[in-house]
Amino acid sequence: MAHFPQFVPQFARPRRLALLAVLAAAALPSAADARAGRYDGIWNVTFATTRGNCSSGYSVPFTVTGSRVSSAGGGRVSGRVKRSGTVAVNVSVGASHASGGGRLAGVNGSGAWSGIIFGDRCSGTWQATRS
Repeated sequence: MAHFPQFVPQFARPRRLALLAVLAAAALPSAADARAGRYDGIWNVTFATTRGNCSSGYSVPFTVTGSRVSSAGGGRVSGRVKRSGTVAVNVSVGASHASGGGRLAGVNGSGAWSGIIFGDRCSGTWQATRS
C-alpha cells in the first residue's frame, strides 16, 4: 500500500492535464465563431423611397446574431448576413412586405429595397448604423 498513494497522482496527472486542455479549448471561441459574430448587435435601418408613393425616412431596428437577421421591435424580419457582410432581408408587417439586400461593414451598412407597402409598389435605398 505504500506505493498506491504515489501511483494515483502519477496516473491521474496526465488525465487531469488532458481534461484541463479539453476544457480550455472548449472555452476559447473558434475562428468560425469569431467571424460569425462580427456583425452582431442592433442595427437601426432608415429607409428612403426613390420610386413609388411610399413614405420615406422611417427607421426600423434589426437584430443580427451570428449570420441571422431578425426583428428587434416589430413585424416579421428574416434574413442572413454572409461573412463578407453581404446581407439579404425580408420584412413583412400586416399586408405590407419588402425585401432588400446590401452590405454591412464595421458599424455602417447600405443597400436597396423593394416591396408593396400599403398596396403601393415602391423601392428605394436603406442606410444602417449599429448601436
